[in-house]
Amino acid sequence: MNQKDNSLAQKAAGEILSLITVEKEFRPGDKLPNEIELAARLGVSRATLREGIRLLTSRNVLEVRRGLGTFVAQRGSHERPLDRRELLRTPVDLRSVYELRLMVEPQTAYYAARRGTESEIERILFYGEREEREIAAGEDRTESERAFHKSIALAAHNEFVQRLLPVIYEAIDSGVRLSESYAGVVEDTRADHHMLMEALRARDALAARAAMELHILHAMRGFGIAEA
Repeated sequence: MNQKDNSLAQKAAGEILSLITVEKEFRPGDKLPNEIELAARLGVSRATLREGIRLLTSRNVLEVRRGLGTFVAQRGSHERPLDRRELLRTPVDLRSVYELRLMVEPQTAYYAARRGTESEIERILFYGEREEREIAAGEDRTESERAFHKSIALAAHNEFVQRLLPVIYEAIDSGVRLSESYAGVVEDTRADHHMLMEALRARDALAARAAMELHILHAMRGFGIAEA
């Protein structure tokens, strides 16, 4: 399935989920309309609808009963918050996790500039400078990139952000691996991190937030997953 088809399937899944959780048109145990009717209602092909249903089935929102149809699960994952172990088991959707980063990390950088101790800022700069050397030498920078972002999160002194780190690491690790095929992404990372480091060194919270947002947007654009 190409990126466009995947996006359509995700949209279909989102519309079905909205019918369940927002409009309350379908409740736990209810059977969904047949494939032809539902595809027409959502304005998608039957193949796209099937993929959207598959996505929701994998999240325990829907269940397919052979010979009977598709039903709303009695208690799907949409009805309860994910715990840390479940987040780590969830397959990584690069766009979704980068969007999570965009929602969280710019403001995290803002608070790191305001709240970080001198030693915490020094630690951020240490890993950032180490990564710059690794990029210049063409070496693996995964650990430095992860440590750089972890240090920023710790300097923000927000416990909930720290709990999100395992999920954010998935995006960082996936991004580093993927960037090996995109020279422009690596160069943007080097330049963006340098700008972010200068903002943190100067304790300029607004500049740090802007630099982090630019860094993530550059990566998304480079990977072809720019905001829809």
